[in-house]
Amino acid sequence: MILLLQYTLIFASVLVLVALGGCFSEHSGVINIGLEGIMVMGALGGALMMKVLPADTSAFMMILLVVLAAIALGAVYSLLLAVAAVNFRADQTLVGTAMNLLGTAAATVFVKAMNTAESVDNVSSTIQYIGAKKAFLVNIGGFEFNWFMLLALIALAAAYIVLYKTRFGLRLCACGEHPQAADSVGINVYKMRYAGVLISGVLGGLGGIVYITAGVSEWKFENGVAGFGFLALAVMIFGQWKPTRIALAALLFGLFRALSNVYTGFAFLSAMNIPSAVYNMLPYIISLIVLAFTSQKSRAPKAEGIPYDKGQR
Repeated sequence: MILLLQYTLIFASVLVLVALGGCFSEHSGVINIGLEGIMVMGALGGALMMKVLPADTSAFMMILLVVLAAIALGAVYSLLLAVAAVNFRADQTLVGTAMNLLGTAAATVFVKAMNTAESVDNVSSTIQYIGAKKAFLVNIGGFEFNWFMLLALIALAAAYIVLYKTRFGLRLCACGEHPQAADSVGINVYKMRYAGVLISGVLGGLGGIVYITAGVSEWKFENGVAGFGFLALAVMIFGQWKPTRIALAALLFGLFRALSNVYTGFAFLSAMNIPSAVYNMLPYIISLIVLAFTSQKSRAPKAEGIPYDKGQR
């Protein structure tokens, strides 16, 4: 049971971070389908930092530098969407899809090229970070606490305050609801949409490094992040673009994802002889069912996905 709770919280942390990123982007008026690719790039930045840091690096510095590397690469990669959507008014869905394909492919090629240059036998798309991973974990009475769980909680509280209690958040939401009205009172819609997309890049990149450190001690980048970017979008929609509801949805989906890791530890589940692949599919099946029943009542920001034209009224 402790192991189930542990995996539920870490997977929920990933979903909270990435879904909040999508929430900021869509509240600004830009649909971010490219969260999957952003997660991969954030994972790449964090994994590379763990690889290059000396073994005697303190836990605090390890966490700080890895987080900074992940969010930096995630933010830079999200600029592709910002430039295409804001400056060139491109189709945001197509751009996001291209980012997902490019992110996984680029990370795989880069890591294989790096391993080739280091003359690694049986060149693969993995980066080892066995020792570095220990800096993120604290064992508390058999429960393996991950510092990223705390970061996710802080991000959740910060997102709620920023979106609903600050001038920046209210202006951001205004740009996603009625950008022409926002512009008429002096709000720079272009800058606000850039800010929303960049925040989604920061949180998506952080979610990527959380995802790969939640699993094994090395990760094959050609596997991507197993659809977690799309699952985070489902969490965001199910959570009605509201941080508190997103947190509850993330716990639900995190629980079903965690079952695929620990189902063998439950006698009644093992006795059912259900293939492990079914447990791996559970969160995605649940997301389809939930969205089928709730999507009609979803209220997305009115101007999301619509390129802003300053001359249009």
